[in-house]
Parts: sequence; C-alpha cells; structure tokens
Amino acid sequence: MSNVPGALGRDLDAYWMGHALAQAVAAGAAGEVPVGAVLVRGAEIVAMGRNAAIARHDPTAHAEIVAMRAAGRSLANYRLPGTVLYVTLEPCPMCAAALVYARVRRVVFGASDPRIGAAGTVFQLLANSHMNHRIEFTGGVRAEEAAALLRRFFRARRGRGGRGRPPSPVDSASWVDQIS
Repeated sequence: MSNVPGALGRDLDAYWMGHALAQAVAAGAAGEVPVGAVLVRGAEIVAMGRNAAIARHDPTAHAEIVAMRAAGRSLANYRLPGTVLYVTLEPCPMCAAALVYARVRRVVFGASDPRIGAAGTVFQLLANSHMNHRIEFTGGVRAEEAAALLRRFFRARRGRGGRGRPPSPVDSASWVDQIS
C-alpha cells in the first residue's frame, strides 16, 4: 500500500524500519505492545519512540506520539516539516491526526492494522482531502517482521490467560528470548 509513485527508496525505507523494529522489541521487553517508531530528517534520526502507555499511565503514549513529542522538544518546534516517520504498525486515527497536524512529510509503516488502521486499511486520514495537510505514505515495509513481533507478544499474553494485563518482567524476558 503506497501513495508514493513506485515506492522509491525501498532499501532506505527497510534500513530505517530496522531502527523502528529495534524500538518495538524494546517496547515488548518492557511489557508494552511492541510498536516502535523513528522520525528521520534527511539522513539523520531526529527522535525515536516506542509504546509506553502502560508505564506512563498515558493512553496517548503510542510510539508515534512519543517520537513526535521528543522531536518537537529537540527541534523546538511543534511542526515537523520535511520529516519521515517510520513505524512498525499502521498509525491509529489519533496518531494519524497528530502526524497531519505536525506536518510530517511522509509515513512508512510495517504491518497494517485491520482493526483501526488510519492509513487506508480502515480509515484514510493521512491523505484525506478534507484535512489541511496530506502525507505521503508507504505501507508493508518489513511487514512480516513487524507482524511477527505483535503475534508473538499477544500469543504469549493470551497464553497466561491475562487479557489486557501487561506481562510481568519474567514474561517479558521470556518473550524477548522467543524473538531473539
């Protein structure tokens, strides 16, 4: 899935997605849903983020939001023009709207989100003509790796029978061993 003609720079996208995947692994190890993000400008990482909603007691602490907040502080600007966000899971509506408001130039995501994806899978907020800014996007970059992290995480979580309960540190450690 892409609205970038020819999905140029697939190798570069895969490289930066590797950094986002590392953030996702760290999120999973911390007992969070394993989603990671990196925000890049040119050839430089401006900020990184990973899901932290459980640890921060903050339902908005998605990987994308964490990365954008760090970038805003780093660049001393709430607008992030010229940046590309690499994220392991298709953004949700909250994150997609924040990306639009921040004026991110492009979003590259790994796995599609069939429940609440807002880059075309369920909703289309990134390139919506009703929004005041449209974002180029490419999906499916290293998608199987990103999806496998999520499947393993939720399989381990369900295996304990604790739906909605974060894994304990012991569970997190064994989860990391499974993906290594």
